[in-house]
Amino acid sequence: MSGRLAGKRALVTGASRGIGRAIAIAYAAEGADVALLARDAVKLGEVAAEIDTLDRRALVLPCDVTNAEAIHAAVASAVVELGGIDIVVNNAGGNSFSRPLADLRHSGWTKTFALNVDSTVHVLQAVLPGMLERGSGSVINVSSVAALRGAPTMSHYAAAKSAIITMTETLAVEVARSGVRANTLVPGWIETDLTEFLRVEPGSDDALINRVPMHRWGTVDEIAAPAVFLASDESSFMTGQCLIVDGGLSVNP
Repeated sequence: MSGRLAGKRALVTGASRGIGRAIAIAYAAEGADVALLARDAVKLGEVAAEIDTLDRRALVLPCDVTNAEAIHAAVASAVVELGGIDIVVNNAGGNSFSRPLADLRHSGWTKTFALNVDSTVHVLQAVLPGMLERGSGSVINVSSVAALRGAPTMSHYAAAKSAIITMTETLAVEVARSGVRANTLVPGWIETDLTEFLRVEPGSDDALINRVPMHRWGTVDEIAAPAVFLASDESSFMTGQCLIVDGGLSVNP
């Protein structure tokens, strides 16, 4: 690794597994200290132990990101312990079910928005004041390729992740002159435990992957590398953009 994030302080939500874990470890490998947020303290401890082997500091901050008070308390702890936050990755989120809109219970809709959209708002409102005061920072909000085109039986998730994109674009304009950047990272179908329900349903795996020009699932490391780019000075003139990493799915007719 080249130390592209040397001296930086990052906060990553959903850091206990999957994409969040891979991003947190990649940041540490590039020289950043990392505040790790998720509900599972044991798994966060495992990520922290791996970061320790990279000679970087990891803060384990168990937190339910749908709880605004818990988020503000976790961010306050991270700021005190690390001295500030230079990079924030809103990765916490996901979807655990598929259902046609006509059959979707409203409770499922609101739960999906609370986890994917409301949580991102809570984190941003806790982190942004410090970034704006310092006049620098990189915000990376994780969306999904489901937000870019129709996602049958996942309207709840597609709508939530689409909201992430437009919110990030708006934020980027609002804070551009302050020196804070905001971009959206848009993964395609990535092989994690959160997408396992899509891979185990009979025929669903083939149906998804047959639409991907590269004809395979992506890996978490293939998302972590672009996340490093968005956090680093290599993307210093980039804000309000969607970086799509989807094996060509979004451009496939």
